[in-house]
Amino acid sequence: MEHKQSIGIFDSGYGGLTVFKSIARQLPQYNYIYLGDNARTPYGDHSFETIYQYTLECVEWLFAQGCPLVILACNTASAKALRSIQQNVLPFKYPDRRVLGVIRPTAEIVGGFTKTKRIGIMGTRGTVNSESYLMEINKFFPEITISQQSCPMWVPLIENDEHLNPGADYFVVKYVNQLMQKDEQIDCIVLACTHYPLLVPKIKKILPNGVELLAQDDIVANSLCLYLENHPEIASRIDKGHTTSFFTSGDAAAFDAHASIFFGAAVVSSHVNLKA
Repeated sequence: MEHKQSIGIFDSGYGGLTVFKSIARQLPQYNYIYLGDNARTPYGDHSFETIYQYTLECVEWLFAQGCPLVILACNTASAKALRSIQQNVLPFKYPDRRVLGVIRPTAEIVGGFTKTKRIGIMGTRGTVNSESYLMEINKFFPEITISQQSCPMWVPLIENDEHLNPGADYFVVKYVNQLMQKDEQIDCIVLACTHYPLLVPKIKKILPNGVELLAQDDIVANSLCLYLENHPEIASRIDKGHTTSFFTSGDAAAFDAHASIFFGAAVVSSHVNLKA
């Protein structure tokens, strides 16, 4: 497989497509390659070492396809693999390549959306338990108090295309209420999972007045726009051919059927063996 220089977008499954959708909308001129490691999802069920190894394999595959820049559109990979790749792999093996994640862009801006300095994080159990958002936000805004809430039913509802049905309302109300009960002064909620933008309409309907809702799709896309402006040496290497290619380590037909839910358009992918 030979491709022109592209921006690589990686996720362990489908959620990263919400981020990719926003990136492609804001930066339609570039070439893109999306890789979903669906054969080994969910990453959150694995050890730190396994997540790191899986993520590195996917990043190196995207590098081999001609991607000078890779976005880890996955909270688990960003939390448990990004820093190690940036510090221990890139300087020695790929000094001319860059890998970015989804946690830092959110942490950098969240302080501008809260007046009470009390925010909530809603994510998967793995992301919540990693405390990655607490650590990153504390670097930029040590004065902010953070409450977290895991939402284990949200991803299954979305991946089974049940998120818009009335039956999903119970779990949306349940988790939002559980978060707000932890701190009634919360005035900003971060959706710390790339699946969750699909639930934004339902969440907004039940949020108390004055509570801001931040989803990662537009945040990461905005951050990438700024990054490319500030790093012309990277931007100049990416072809502006308006092309997009989708790949999955799982079954391509199954990926295509689910991917359209997240990407908002028909997706045609190819299977790839990451160990080949």
